[in-house]
Amino acid sequence: MQYLRYHLLTSEQVRAARMLLRWEQKDLAERSGVSLPTIKRLETRPGELQAHQPTIAAIRQALESAGVEFIPENGGGPGVRLRKGADVA
Repeated sequence: MQYLRYHLLTSEQVRAARMLLRWEQKDLAERSGVSLPTIKRLETRPGELQAHQPTIAAIRQALESAGVEFIPENGGGPGVRLRKGADVA
């Protein structure tokens, strides 16, 4: 199985982003179009997501559309934050 790197996205970032948005795994699955079992599997493995690029892109797009910004690693490790003015339900 071939995995591609898509701007480093870690399971820790995905979980943190969901918490900022107050989303459960099923919410991310619904909004990204990625199956719930896949979301669960990806979040349980520490570190960089091990998935095909379209899967990672769909997860990233869903979270960014909801107001999450991914912070690249800059010596302190990668992170997440809410975009200024993001409306969290």
